[in-house]
Amino acid sequence: MTSQEILNFEIITIGSVTITVAKLLVVAIIALVTVVFLSLLRRTIERPKLILSSIDQKRRHSIFLIAKYFVWVISIVIMIESLGFQINVLLAGSAALLVGIGFGLQPIFADLVSGLFLLFEGTVKIGDVIEADGVVGKIHQINLRSTEVRTRDNMIIIVPNSKFVVEKVVNWSHNAESVRFYVDIGVAYGSDVEMVMRVLKEEMDRNSGIERTPGSFVRFTNFGDSSLDFQLIFWTNDPFNVENLKSDLRRAIHARLKAEKIEIPFPQRDIHIRTNSN
Repeated sequence: MTSQEILNFEIITIGSVTITVAKLLVVAIIALVTVVFLSLLRRTIERPKLILSSIDQKRRHSIFLIAKYFVWVISIVIMIESLGFQINVLLAGSAALLVGIGFGLQPIFADLVSGLFLLFEGTVKIGDVIEADGVVGKIHQINLRSTEVRTRDNMIIIVPNSKFVVEKVVNWSHNAESVRFYVDIGVAYGSDVEMVMRVLKEEMDRNSGIERTPGSFVRFTNFGDSSLDFQLIFWTNDPFNVENLKSDLRRAIHARLKAEKIEIPFPQRDIHIRTNSN
């Protein structure tokens, strides 16, 4: 067989459309060009030199994802047309079927639209630390229908995008790199308040995970039932691992208070026993 005969070889006929080897080669070339174009586009957007250099990296990645989805939609339409199908005829012929499918797939369509909202608005970006339903995690990947969240246990949770649009989600990384946290501690009555506050502040200053600006500080919050209550307020730029930081801080404070002979009390209760005089 000649090359021309190979290219015109009919593989399958669907209705009035005949799919040949040549048409499949055209589709393969379009797909290859799309992949190469998206690779160059990603390099241009995520490693900018001029125009996009003022946009943070997370936002640039969102811009690329939006562009990627639109490019693939256009590419798929061109591939369908290249095979000989008329996209308008296909849509018109399957209108009733699409309506039925649409009712059954409403939640999925809601997630798809929510995914576009997330990418356009940038309220949630890759690398952000979020909290939803009491679970803290870091955004690992934003897809068109769902978002992958990596928890502190290094597990990946697949979250529908609509959850980020219609429900309350805390984004610890949205407004600033540093986030404020606190640790509560109580010491025994009779302790030197000024000394306790100085010791607690020194231990925060020694912790390398705590930001120096804004500065950390100590509050004397309450006269508790069994203790004088203090609160350590500090900022960190690593909210994802803040529980480890709190643990290190508590351990250092416990050792320091023990060395300074400052007692950490435990609840005490007086029990009165009534006896019957008879």
